Amino acid sequence: MPNSLDQLKATGTTVVCDSGDFATISKYKPQDATTNPSLILAASKKADYAKLIDAAVEYGKSHGKDLDEKVDATLDNVLVQFGKEILQIIPGKVSTEVDARFSFDTQKSVEKALHIINLYKEVGIEKDRVLIKIASTWEGIQAAHILQSKHGINCNLTLLFSLVQATAAAEAGAFLISPFVGRILDWYKASTKKEYSAQEDPGVKSVQSIFNYYKKFGYKTIVMGASFRSIGEITELAGCDYLTIAPNLLEQLYNSEDKVPKKLNADDAKSLDIEEKSYLKDEPLFRFDFNEDQMAVEKLREGISKFAADAMTLKDILREKVQKASS
Repeated sequence: MPNSLDQLKATGTTVVCDSGDFATISKYKPQDATTNPSLILAASKKADYAKLIDAAVEYGKSHGKDLDEKVDATLDNVLVQFGKEILQIIPGKVSTEVDARFSFDTQKSVEKALHIINLYKEVGIEKDRVLIKIASTWEGIQAAHILQSKHGINCNLTLLFSLVQATAAAEAGAFLISPFVGRILDWYKASTKKEYSAQEDPGVKSVQSIFNYYKKFGYKTIVMGASFRSIGEITELAGCDYLTIAPNLLEQLYNSEDKVPKKLNADDAKSLDIEEKSYLKDEPLFRFDFNEDQMAVEKLREGISKFAADAMTLKDILREKVQKASS
């Protein structure tokens, strides 16, 4: 009997590892891997990765006019160092995040993305193996549109909590979106004081609606469920294009032989009665409709703040190392 992880893969779902830890990634044999500042921060504190941090510090100390620029260069290089190592383990793509502080600045997001792609090129990694990860703000979606259409750079629109964001992302031609299942559940549990079964889970239902919308209207953007709290959330989305799963949940699936039937089917979506919307060129409508979803507004704000804070913590660690290396 195949384990539950292999059964999940057999439903047509591509399994992605939500980690910056190489040993974990290697064990579960995912197609792709996603990282973010929080994951890199956690991994960077382990002795096993000291050589990558040291290499980035060596790079950063000679790239920049002042300490702040050197630290920024070091942080960018750390992300690429981790990405390069991950790509030696997986056959597919790695997601690398644009600084969350640029979430409301289209131009700076584009510039940072192009810089990250150039850093990858310097270490021999072509752009087709990298996904640039950008928050699903109005400005972030516009940045993804520019990167996809003008530069051929594939984007992962993250911190996605609503069909409004998902619709605009698909219109922008984003390669992939990451709707956050568990964080949606967190909000509803706090708001309603209720417990939800996997079948009732609001995060699961959100991804189901996005998946059906994309398949109904023929969008090619990949739906990658993310931020899971339980195995039940994952198995309820069996058949989704991609699922990015944290190591502790991958381990549970790996050690289980429970059946994992396919739950999402693209063909079934084609007969659903769904209204098509358009947001990409209508900023006021996007902002109004998005603003009507209190959960999405709150979780997007919270997510951006958390990623930015973890990036700053990582930068503080790197600042000390750059100062020492430069003295």
